[in-house]
Amino acid sequence: MISAAAIVSFIVFVCVFGGALVGISLSALIPQQHLDGESKDVVRGGMAVVATMVALVLGLLIASAKGFFDTQTNELTQMSADVVLVDRMLAHYGPGSAPARAILKAQVVKVLSDMWSRSPSQTPVNPGTERAEPLYDSVEGLAPKTDDQRTAKAQALEVLVEMGRLRWLMYAQRSTHVPNALIGALAIWLVLVSLTSGLFTRPNATVIASFFLSALAVASAMWLILEMYAPYSGWIRVSDAALRAALAQLGT
Repeated sequence: MISAAAIVSFIVFVCVFGGALVGISLSALIPQQHLDGESKDVVRGGMAVVATMVALVLGLLIASAKGFFDTQTNELTQMSADVVLVDRMLAHYGPGSAPARAILKAQVVKVLSDMWSRSPSQTPVNPGTERAEPLYDSVEGLAPKTDDQRTAKAQALEVLVEMGRLRWLMYAQRSTHVPNALIGALAIWLVLVSLTSGLFTRPNATVIASFFLSALAVASAMWLILEMYAPYSGWIRVSDAALRAALAQLGT
């Protein structure tokens, strides 16, 4: 299934490259007095402002998308560390915690299976449908007999609450996206720049190839931005290495 990022980037590519071709076609219809040096300087000066604005917005969007992607990566790393920490606390508690440790391991395996499906269209897992109460209830049901066990139980419950908060936060953040109005405005600005560039250009293979590659570069940038805002369902995904490393430590 084709992702939304691919569709949007393709539309941007068609608009930008098509705008350049339209500009080249219109250049033959414009009166010669409108194509003199002074007219070209005025138009190119105005479009330089638009091009600068486009470059700034694209740069900010890429930085924002990268920041969002890094935040998701850091939160997953934190959750992976908390998983190992809970398991160590339960191991310190003693043999009575074996059922809780088994539930913890099973939940990590399920999260890995659900969140890193091979299908790019996989819907992010809602923590509300993958309830963590069995694990919490299992730990809460422990009957400590020593101060060490009471401490281990209390600390494990505290970390479990933090893990739940973090997982809900990660799920809520997945609704973050680039506003459609901003994408539309960027596309219009890019079309204006490419169209005016085509107006003052004589068509040849080199010019067409240049416009094609420029449109491809801009569309690729848009694809990267949108993909990084889908870190668990797109082609550019958060690595599952941290959680798999944590899984390898469970039950040891």
